Amino acid sequence: MIAAPSVSSPILDYLKTLHDKYATLDEGAVATYIPELAKADPSLFGICLVTADGQIYEVGDSQHHFTIQSISKPFVYGMALEDKTRTEVFTKIGVEPTGDAFNAISLEPVTGRPRNPMINAGAIAAAGQIAGKSQNTRLQRILDTFSLYVGREVALDASVYESESDTGHRNRAIGYMLRNFDILTEDPLPVVDLYFKQCSLSVTCRDLAIMGATLANHGVNPVTGKRAIRGEYVESVLSVMASCGMYDYAGEWIYRVGMPAKSGVAGGIVAILPGQLGIGIFSPPLDARGNSVRGIKVCDDLSRHFDLHLFNSPHTSAAVVRLEFNGSEVSSSRIRTPEESAILRTAARSIHVLQLQGNLVFSTTEVVVREAMKHLDQRKFIILDLKRTLLVNESACRLFHQLLVKLAASGIKLIFTHIFRSPMLRRYMKAKLGADWASMFHSFDDNDPALEWCENHLLAELMPNPTSERTAGPSEYKLLQGLTPDEIEVVTPLFTRHHYRKGSVIVNAGDAARELFVLARGTVSVTVTLASGMQKRLATFSPGMSFGEMALLDEAPRSAVVMADTDVDCDLLPIEAFENLESAHPHIKIVLLRNLARYLSAKLRKANREVSIF
Repeated sequence: MIAAPSVSSPILDYLKTLHDKYATLDEGAVATYIPELAKADPSLFGICLVTADGQIYEVGDSQHHFTIQSISKPFVYGMALEDKTRTEVFTKIGVEPTGDAFNAISLEPVTGRPRNPMINAGAIAAAGQIAGKSQNTRLQRILDTFSLYVGREVALDASVYESESDTGHRNRAIGYMLRNFDILTEDPLPVVDLYFKQCSLSVTCRDLAIMGATLANHGVNPVTGKRAIRGEYVESVLSVMASCGMYDYAGEWIYRVGMPAKSGVAGGIVAILPGQLGIGIFSPPLDARGNSVRGIKVCDDLSRHFDLHLFNSPHTSAAVVRLEFNGSEVSSSRIRTPEESAILRTAARSIHVLQLQGNLVFSTTEVVVREAMKHLDQRKFIILDLKRTLLVNESACRLFHQLLVKLAASGIKLIFTHIFRSPMLRRYMKAKLGADWASMFHSFDDNDPALEWCENHLLAELMPNPTSERTAGPSEYKLLQGLTPDEIEVVTPLFTRHHYRKGSVIVNAGDAARELFVLARGTVSVTVTLASGMQKRLATFSPGMSFGEMALLDEAPRSAVVMADTDVDCDLLPIEAFENLESAHPHIKIVLLRNLARYLSAKLRKANREVSIF
């Protein structure tokens, strides 16, 4: 039994590194203009990343509750779009960035329309578009929608709400100005009060990340599977977050970090990479613009480390893992002895193959890492097949390096095949591994030699005396199994011994078939040339095994090349001698034909098993 290693995800490790890196950063100050926010502990710091398929990675104070504040704005704006449609909302709220502070009274001179829904004026106008016959109905709609976003019941923080209401005179003034221009068509005070309440919802850093992942997942919460916003409005919400979400830092943010985002003065930030992930960060100290200092740093590092910039994101494949199987389901082309096969029948389950496809970027490689790290107590080798991948970017290389190092520390080998598909991966690994490159980085041109390499390691561990290094006699030949010693004595003189040097061609494609070969010593491999010109190995044989058996059945020209992998001794049985057995020793011929049939049947069963998997 393989010992079960305790291994955390490389992605979680990186988040821990970021948390450690910025936990001691003491720049910025907590918000004080709302007295209740001034009580926040500046040392609180949480990071959470949630993928579009619901995988959650969190570190630090990720489940500490704080108020959502301005992060509520894009989500309430999305509700307004659902309730009133884009056309009607657009007559009330613009979508142009202002470059002004969040509480600026930024209205269009003629229409009085707020410039965008991310400033307070636009957010109050958006709150006025929420459907409901009463304020309680509208508030309940907000609570219900936010509960769908986070996957749990959301509540109001009464103390923060009262503090906001007591100090919110500027926002009430904005409300009256909106009423003056008929942006609000009713008493503005209840609308402003609703705005205070939406800002006072209690959330966690984890909640923010799930909310972001919900937008990344086209409006469906990836953890609960429930829809929070209709998909056609997600693009509108993300658009205003990208252009206006970070106050007067929005332009530099989208330039540097490149993800739609929204910050709040309680210290929260939510960022979204559409189709891939949501990020939530909580750290109360703010910069002069009202954005979390640590939050900005973390998002900047995440974006650069994992190539998360919106405009540097190639098309991704949702089904990045095309196929997976283990070494007992699909074995190498090396023909094993019965003793070796018996061992590998169980031991080869520890060889796990993941066949990948599409573009390998952060989000898709995260899926690969997650799959690779399942059931590590049952795995000794993990093969990543890159044959069907289109692109492997630097963030994927970084994750693969971190995965390799973590697995190696647990005694598990990570192997890459078809590495020629990604020259960058080889270069990256060589640069990162340095002196450990040769011992840690394992790559093969095809799955077959990779599987054989893993099998050989298992056999070396479990079977100290490999059968491939021995010399076999006639009594050990598979072809002669079932014959009595006297019958073996009859057949043995029919063989002629031939010696072949390592690397020499024993059989060439197109040669006339005149004999069957039985290996007495060494190993040989059978290959064919593919249409691409590449050589494909069909089988490798060890002492006691036979090849060229089709000659005894159809006498057609040879269809493959057989080469000596080592110095080889072969016993050759001519077709004429085999045919002559029919009259002199018919029972012997029947046994030989039965053994050939069993061998061909085993090959067919292996092919059928692999076809069913692929």
